[in-house]
Amino acid sequence: MLHRKEIFKQFKWLQDSNRDFVISANYDGLICASFLSHFLKWKLVGYYNMEKIWISDEGIKNKKKLIWVDLDILPTAGRTLGGHIVQLKDSLPKGYNNSCNPNILLNLSNNDFKSKYPLSTLAFLMWLFNTSIPKTLYGQFLILHSDAIWLKYQKYSKNFSYWLELLNDYSWDKLFKNIDTLSYEKKVDQVFYPDLIKAGAISGFSKLSSKHLKIKSRESKFNPDWDEDIILNLLGFFAEHLSWNPLILPKITKKIAGKKYSVNIDEVNQTGLENFIKNKKIFSYAITSPKVIKYTVFEKIK
Repeated sequence: MLHRKEIFKQFKWLQDSNRDFVISANYDGLICASFLSHFLKWKLVGYYNMEKIWISDEGIKNKKKLIWVDLDILPTAGRTLGGHIVQLKDSLPKGYNNSCNPNILLNLSNNDFKSKYPLSTLAFLMWLFNTSIPKTLYGQFLILHSDAIWLKYQKYSKNFSYWLELLNDYSWDKLFKNIDTLSYEKKVDQVFYPDLIKAGAISGFSKLSSKHLKIKSRESKFNPDWDEDIILNLLGFFAEHLSWNPLILPKITKKIAGKKYSVNIDEVNQTGLENFIKNKKIFSYAITSPKVIKYTVFEKIK
């Protein structure tokens, strides 16, 4: 079982106000940004999509104090709120000592994918700060769309039950009520997804499909260079249906391009994770399956 008091004690910065932060450049990161801006008055200063960083002057100025949300980065100065598997067997780089990640809290590695944290970073934040579940079905869907947790609830019921017990003392039953039904899927197909499509907030499909109508999970990635209208449309949804105050978007002044790679874990094991990270000068990585690591390298970040 996870305990809020212990997490706040370990990661004291979680209770700070007015912190600068960077998010993943997708729906999951943006809804976290809306939450953190509304409840903690944190200030969004940039985006990261595992290949490029978009950052404001304030973000550059405070780069050693940034919090990276819905992300896991390696620099020891980086504080992160993530949800990827990053431990390889018993090896966990010291850069993740400041990572508030449910998988790390439970000491889960690439050998534990069946037990991987199945909810979203947003859901973890809502549990952590014990915020109210939205009363409307539309508001609840906006929460459930983050990291496609309504589909994961259908597909990985045993693991979901395990994690909801770990994250107890919360109104999960209100959020997940009746979502494993044909009637709920019809609403997703006929109401929720069409609105996201109309807002331009659908960038593709992922592998998950629903149980009853075989609805494919929609991804919602965006590019800060030209998708500000999509970002504003989503923030409008959050303001209207969740009553969260619209956040102020950062004025991006610098873009830092990196390169993303994928490698078999066997190759990493040949040198060891720490040496692999050091030799490749890796900025961030995620173990995306029991046998695959995806990582990002930047030439130099000033």
